[in-house]
Amino acid sequence: MSNKVAVYRKEHFNAAHRLYNPAWDMAKNDAVFGKCNNPNFHGHNYEVVVKVTGVPDRETGYVMDMKILSDLIRDHVLEKFDHKNLNLDTTYFKTLNPTAENICVVIYDLLRAQIAPQLDLQVRLYETERNFVEYPA
Repeated sequence: MSNKVAVYRKEHFNAAHRLYNPAWDMAKNDAVFGKCNNPNFHGHNYEVVVKVTGVPDRETGYVMDMKILSDLIRDHVLEKFDHKNLNLDTTYFKTLNPTAENICVVIYDLLRAQIAPQLDLQVRLYETERNFVEYPA
């Protein structure tokens, strides 16, 4: 079999964050980020969808064992972000604004290092039911 197949795993996590640029004054941060600039933070129920694409293995029929993918997401994403304040409790967003775009790229980078290089990886992150980002685009 030489045709590629995509497999998906969906997980969720809850996290708080604040969007702001420390180089700007409060008025500019409010103008750009609105309610998301709340100094006391705000939270989301994020959904993350991880897509792995490749040729199914001849012996197993798997592109990737979904249990292994689930464990990787748990260990490298959920354990780091679930029920955390992304700005304060993680090293990833100490100097990086935790926008949905940036969170998605960080999740991709965390998982990319764990998944075989011959497999393609894409991450979709839902911040709300209607707002989501995808990387790579």
